[in-house]
Amino acid sequence: MVYFIYMNIPSLKTVVWKEGPHFVAQCLNVDVSSFGDTKEEALANVREALELYFEDAQEVRISSVDQPEIVMLEHQFA
Repeated sequence: MVYFIYMNIPSLKTVVWKEGPHFVAQCLNVDVSSFGDTKEEALANVREALELYFEDAQEVRISSVDQPEIVMLEHQFA
């Protein structure tokens, strides 16, 4: 049943960035992320992780994410 709900979601917003030798992909709508050696591999891996997440989840809460923006915060740590 939960997997059926996932299949009806038009799109999930995901960000990808390079971290060291790997690419990290993180879904902004649910707390799921993965990584790979390439951007494409990271996206394929996060897609698989999302499928497993929705398949196994008892209760699914999908946050609405509209127009995400990257903002640089400068902070000095004590």
